[in-house]
Amino acid sequence: MAVKKLILIISFLILYPLNAQRKKTDTLYVYEKVIVYDTIYLEKALKVEPVGIHSKHSVIIDPIAADNKYITITDTTNGIIIKTLKFDFGAEAGIGLKNSSWAKESSENPQQTGFNAGVWISRSVYKRFSVMLSAHVYYWNSTFNLDANKAETWLDGYYFTEDKQPLLFQKFNDKHLEYALQLKLFYEWKKFRPFIGILANQNVYKMQFMVPENNVLNKLDDFKSKEINFGYSFGIQYRIMRKFLLSLEYQEYKMRNISLKNSTFNFDIFKTNNTFAERKINLGISYTISSW
Repeated sequence: MAVKKLILIISFLILYPLNAQRKKTDTLYVYEKVIVYDTIYLEKALKVEPVGIHSKHSVIIDPIAADNKYITITDTTNGIIIKTLKFDFGAEAGIGLKNSSWAKESSENPQQTGFNAGVWISRSVYKRFSVMLSAHVYYWNSTFNLDANKAETWLDGYYFTEDKQPLLFQKFNDKHLEYALQLKLFYEWKKFRPFIGILANQNVYKMQFMVPENNVLNKLDDFKSKEINFGYSFGIQYRIMRKFLLSLEYQEYKMRNISLKNSTFNFDIFKTNNTFAERKINLGISYTISSW
């Protein structure tokens, strides 16, 4: 028994250190360092020297200060070319009210309603100032209708030309076309564009008579007004979008020595030196088609 115990003790002493020297499995943690980069954009004025322009001072383009002024910048091998957009071309349409002393004797409501359409071209002249040339066509509805075939009118009767040919009044109303040419001066402040202008227009009124043909009074013919009238205008535009503007305008002009004439018959129903005043208020919307 003593020998067995001795063998067990010796075996224990030999095997224990060997078991203690066995390699143990450890867990290895690897940490990765992550660096986050962010992009920062810095906006500032661009200081350039335009090609083809000789100046002692460089040109500074500040997008914020430019407001509604539009420019194009082209990058070339020789430098940066700056082109200012000086011309604008567009179209306009609107509605309006016309008040004419012409219709006071014939209508209880001298205010005519109508609509218009036209085209315009403008050019920047100095800082916030610009000029515009426009051409419009107006159509005005009738406020009265004198028809001798339906009712008695204050124009009924026979009239005679200078060579004694008879004319018989038939119809007259104030429905007519108007052609207008206008020159305006604008000042641009933020989104508002007040303006003043001068205008020239032509109102084409028509009056119908029964005229002689082969010495017989049996033909209807028109007598028209073709005078050129001059006046002034003022108003304001408001930019609702880059290319769209709303406009409110007042116009006034005088129709001097108006006459209704026919190329065949030398006759004028109105007395000489007559003058009629016309005033208009127009509300319209304008669209810029192109700029260069």
